[in-house]
Amino acid sequence: MIEPQREPESSLKNDKKRQKQLLALPKGLVDPGEKADETAIREVREETGIIATKLAKLTDIKYVYIRSWGDKQRVFKIVSFYLLKYQSGEIDQIKPEMRIEVKQALWIPLVGAERKLAYKGEREVVKLAQEYLQSHTEEGR
Repeated sequence: MIEPQREPESSLKNDKKRQKQLLALPKGLVDPGEKADETAIREVREETGIIATKLAKLTDIKYVYIRSWGDKQRVFKIVSFYLLKYQSGEIDQIKPEMRIEVKQALWIPLVGAERKLAYKGEREVVKLAQEYLQSHTEEGR
C-alpha cells in the first residue's frame, strides 16, 4: 500500500486536527503503447520500489470525479486492478521524484488490509485478492 502525499496541514482550511493516515493502492495513467497490466506493474515499481509479476486481473473500478485543479471538469475514470506477486525490491525504496506523489510505501498483511484502505472500491479489491488466493493456494506461495 501507499500513503499518497497530500496538501500540507497548514494549507487545509478549518482543519485543526492532525490528519488521519490515508492509505491507497498504487495506480496511475496508462502510457501510450502500454497495456493495463503493464501499467499496474510499472506503477507498483515506481510507487513502492517492488518488482512484481501479474497473477490475475481482479476487477475494474469505474467512477467520476471533478478535477480540483485547472478547468474543474468532470472526469470519467476506469482503474484496472491486478493481483501481483513479489519478485524483488525493497518496499519504499523509490526515486526522489516520486516523493511528490508518495509519502511512503508499506507492507500491510492482506488479512485485515481492507480496514486500512481509504476508498471503498479498493477495499473490495482487497477482498477479491483474498478470495482469489484462497481458491488458488498454489499461486500465493
